[in-house]
Amino acid sequence: MMPITTERLVLRNFRADDAEELLAYFRQPRASCFYPERLTSIQDALQSIRERNARPNGAELAVCLRANGALIGNLFSQEEEHGNHGVGWHLNPAYTGRGYAAEAARAYLAFLFDQKKARRIYAYVEENNLSSQKLCERLGMRREGLLREFAAFVNDEQGRPVYENTLIYAVLRTEWAAASPCLP
Repeated sequence: MMPITTERLVLRNFRADDAEELLAYFRQPRASCFYPERLTSIQDALQSIRERNARPNGAELAVCLRANGALIGNLFSQEEEHGNHGVGWHLNPAYTGRGYAAEAARAYLAFLFDQKKARRIYAYVEENNLSSQKLCERLGMRREGLLREFAAFVNDEQGRPVYENTLIYAVLRTEWAAASPCLP
């Protein structure tokens, strides 16, 4: 896939030399939905890169700084029936609060609408993940609903699953096209 370039970022396929930086933020993921993807070694990170690159074209992209090529996060999508695409993002905490997630996600949604012909893009966001909720809203996504006790990524002390509430955000192609010039 051809890289997607923004003012400060490059969205591209993963490379083997990304392993150390991928390990840096997947060693201790902040959002519990990424706990099952935890990495503990460079070998795990290299295997993860192989798996990410094996996904369909554009389904998993590295988010890198344009200035020095450093991997700072990733974006991913799952294409479904009827033009629906589920999306997500994961940024290294060392790079949060600078607008990188919004810049990357905005470019990625544009790619999905323009190149993949998405009709509707949605995101599942944990109820306690306020930064991702705000990002969805900045991208012009609307909150569609709350799924109570939707998923479990950890167990309690007795080994029972701890179910989390999950919000659904979405934007239609028509909404994106109408709002895109106005998005911050």
